[in-house]
Amino acid sequence: MIKHLFASAWMLTLGGAMAATVQVQVVDGGGKPLPDAVVFLESPAARDASKPLPRLEIAQVAKQFDPLVSVVPVGTAVHFPNRDTVRHHVYSFSPTKNFELKLYAGTDANPVVFDRTGIAVLGCNIHDNMAAWVVVVETPYYGRTNATGKVSLANVPAGSYHLRVWHASIPAGAPALDQVLTLTAADASVSVRVPGASP
Repeated sequence: MIKHLFASAWMLTLGGAMAATVQVQVVDGGGKPLPDAVVFLESPAARDASKPLPRLEIAQVAKQFDPLVSVVPVGTAVHFPNRDTVRHHVYSFSPTKNFELKLYAGTDANPVVFDRTGIAVLGCNIHDNMAAWVVVVETPYYGRTNATGKVSLANVPAGSYHLRVWHASIPAGAPALDQVLTLTAADASVSVRVPGASP
């Protein structure tokens, strides 16, 4: 699948800037914008700079997870407040994070710490239609594309990175697509096509 990833990048010199802003446009195989794609940059230096978020919530509202796709640095504690009038039983059997929050209403007593990189698929034992995804990364340079398939990664130091892109429509268990990207101290724009993905 990686060999089918096509990326193009061009750079504009900013004269003395120490870090770049990377604009990423993600499209599907037909060239249409791909919203809610997770984009992140990996490198040894990025791994060293990664820190957990102080707090993140994935709520249950109207019998759905909100948001449906989250991206968090490794070690982040995630709370799962239930804002519905019915109880939920949140779980994940994914290798990235295996856990259960048995039937509860209101705010869960303890957060779930996502301490391993990868993709965790969430579900509810009571409502089979509920599903969400948590992408756990080891980098501070990450984001999720907007409705136009775009995301901006700010303050990225010069260096060699693996630009990785993941979308929930990629077959289950498939890794994030991977493209080597070398950045100077200048802004960069990258276009990534993800064959097989759909909005």
